[in-house]
Amino acid sequence: MTLGHAFQALWAIVARELMKFSRQTGRLVSALVRPLLWLAVFAAGFRNVFGMAIAEPYDTYISYDVYIAPGLIGMVLLFNGMQSSLAMVYDREMGLMRLLLTAPLPRWWILFAKLCATAVLSLAQALAFVVVAWLIGTELPLLGTGSEASAWHLPHVLLAAVSAALMLGALGLLLSVYVKQLENFAGTMNFVIFPMYFMSTALYPLWKLEESGAGWVYQIARFNPFTHAVEWLRYALYGKDPGLSPWIVLATLAICFFAASWGYDPQRGFGALTKRGGGGGPGGAPGGAS
Repeated sequence: MTLGHAFQALWAIVARELMKFSRQTGRLVSALVRPLLWLAVFAAGFRNVFGMAIAEPYDTYISYDVYIAPGLIGMVLLFNGMQSSLAMVYDREMGLMRLLLTAPLPRWWILFAKLCATAVLSLAQALAFVVVAWLIGTELPLLGTGSEASAWHLPHVLLAAVSAALMLGALGLLLSVYVKQLENFAGTMNFVIFPMYFMSTALYPLWKLEESGAGWVYQIARFNPFTHAVEWLRYALYGKDPGLSPWIVLATLAICFFAASWGYDPQRGFGALTKRGGGGGPGGAPGGAS
């Protein structure tokens, strides 16, 4: 594999996903409606119920919609990462993954290209959400006027967002190894999405969970990778040190991607792909790899 060939394949896969997304206007609308409903309805209703005390990374009192905005950005990234798993399952059933995985390229590079395509789409949808949120009055530090956050924080914010998008995309990639049919997708995704989102700091800080006595929820939220993705983004927006969150996000990304690459290898993987019927040719390869 030459470097030029590898990047040509990467661009081809990313461009394909971008072109497919450009023809799916409803996908962008549906990706924005969910977090905007939380921002415009839920946050407005609970603005005066949840008092946000001064705590890191904030230097002053903030409104509830400002607090949950990073979590809603994470929601956009999470749902698109999980939707990429659906696309992988669909491509496998249609035979496209069989063609891709039998290309004269390392299997991990093809999966990395799919992961990059997922991250690009996730970030585009997250940017669209940030713009609409700003239009309806929720000012994040890098967008608001008179904010203490300055332009040099932007690279940190971008790094946090890209890492979170890649981590959640890698999780979706791993799940696509085990979701055998499209009919099983909804149940599997709900089992993953809602616990990850609600048992995190997307809607409430960790100290409130501990203060309320919800000990088991607090412990789950502490070790939830999505919590650390949201916290990294939240701290980056205010130019603060996110602690161990970046390392946890990057470690989760590496583990999920390695496990997905292993699972998509019919010679060394978990065996789920090689045992599927109806997806490949005689003998289970190369069709078993799809």
